[in-house]
Amino acid sequence: MRVGPPPSFEPISGSKFTLDVDLVLLAMGFLGPVRGGMIEQMGLDLDKRGNVATKDGYMTSVDGIFAAGDMRRGQSLVVWAISEGRKAAAAVDSYLAAHEVTPAHRHHALV
Repeated sequence: MRVGPPPSFEPISGSKFTLDVDLVLLAMGFLGPVRGGMIEQMGLDLDKRGNVATKDGYMTSVDGIFAAGDMRRGQSLVVWAISEGRKAAAAVDSYLAAHEVTPAHRHHALV
């Protein structure tokens, strides 16, 4: 498991060439969630694979902060992200219904 900054990509001398194409698709590997910034600032726990750890109901280690899709499960199919997004939205709705939410409490972000 690689944890840390992403690799740097440097040009390879003498490898430049041109192709005439109608369409270009870039297949880029998922390198995991960016750990600096919001994840680090909020103090979210990571799982053993480096993804944002969640409990039942998609809540992270910080009360009121939720994660789903690739952020939570790692690289996967888009259908899993859609499914998890819907389930996480239902979990957020349940959480908000159970808590008194005032404008001052709306600073919580969804990951």
